[in-house]
Amino acid sequence: MARTVLLIGAFDSKCEEYNFVRRRLQASGLETLTLNWGVLGGCDHFPVDIESAHVAAAGGADLEALRKAGDQEAAVATMAQGVVAVVPGLYREGRFDGVFALGKARGTSVAAAAMRALPIGVPKVIVSTLAGSDTSAFLGAKDINIFPSLVDVSGLNAVSRTIMAQAAAALAGMVAAEPVPETDTKPIIAMSMFGQTRPCVERCKEALSATGYDVLTFHATGNGGRTMESMIADGLITAVLDITTTELADALCGGVFSAGPHRLEAAGLAGIPQVVAPGCLDMVNFGAPDTVPVTYRERHLHTSKPTVTLMRTDVAENQQLGRILAEKANAAHGPVSLLVPLKGWSRFDAEDGPFWCPEANRAAIAALRTNLRPDIPLIEIPAHINDETFAAAAVETLLAMPTEEG
Repeated sequence: MARTVLLIGAFDSKCEEYNFVRRRLQASGLETLTLNWGVLGGCDHFPVDIESAHVAAAGGADLEALRKAGDQEAAVATMAQGVVAVVPGLYREGRFDGVFALGKARGTSVAAAAMRALPIGVPKVIVSTLAGSDTSAFLGAKDINIFPSLVDVSGLNAVSRTIMAQAAAALAGMVAAEPVPETDTKPIIAMSMFGQTRPCVERCKEALSATGYDVLTFHATGNGGRTMESMIADGLITAVLDITTTELADALCGGVFSAGPHRLEAAGLAGIPQVVAPGCLDMVNFGAPDTVPVTYRERHLHTSKPTVTLMRTDVAENQQLGRILAEKANAAHGPVSLLVPLKGWSRFDAEDGPFWCPEANRAAIAALRTNLRPDIPLIEIPAHINDETFAAAAVETLLAMPTEEG
């Protein structure tokens, strides 16, 4: 049976473009399912399978009322809610195998919202005028492929035809590909890492893999932390070894690697085991030296690369970070332990390193002691985070926690 691609679009304004993509997909042997979220009308180029009135109703509104109100922003917001309500149900019913969209800011926003509601692994493609800019707010932590339109998504021309055809071909290839056999059903442990904590993470990964776990590592660059949190929330993760919580420092101080306010919350809400360490909380990440905020220019800075400037967190910031770690741990519904290395939290935070500052680390530990729930273990290890003894203690602590599998 031919596989099907869902086309999500405002067909009242992009009918010609979607018809071109539809024909390209059909030429690749795929069927199409069309969903219109356009408020003003339909499309005379092809039949619409899911009309905008249905989408509006799913968003809690009447289409005619939206039209009469004349509030474009409110109408788009309502239709976006409707699309998010409808699309996951269509996928659960087996109505489509991949999804395609194109557009400017609004089209990208609506389609991406629907794609974020789909599982990882469902082929997702958007041709957008926004590609090349920061699209993290649109794409979230899902596997959405965004193609730069290069020209405005408005009509067909030599450039737009080429880009749309290539994007359609890419999605066709994804949809036609045979799924990866699910031969590996190992429980999954998520780990956070940074170059500064790599030795620890690699030791932990090797030990956990040897005990029968599949270990996923997430680079703590903001998006990595958000992706890890998203996968935990989706129920894909068995336990978490959160070695590198540096994104909390960036969130506190305005660094470039913030994962947002909800970092270190998903595991607690899910009730799965987690071991948390203060990996790289000694640093905040900025870009090139001239990008460091003026208020921080006189602080202890270290340029590790031409485009990477690190700022050492001070005593006051570490007091706050200790409280934040405690608050996140206190909210957990499942088993959680805090594991603290006493001889440094990163490769730079060592006796011979540029960020060695024991008093700052002690401030965080003191805040943890003061604010942590009495039943949550605070385990202090007389080692550096990258020492073998710390990695062994982290693995031992995690494996000793009860899991649904165990």
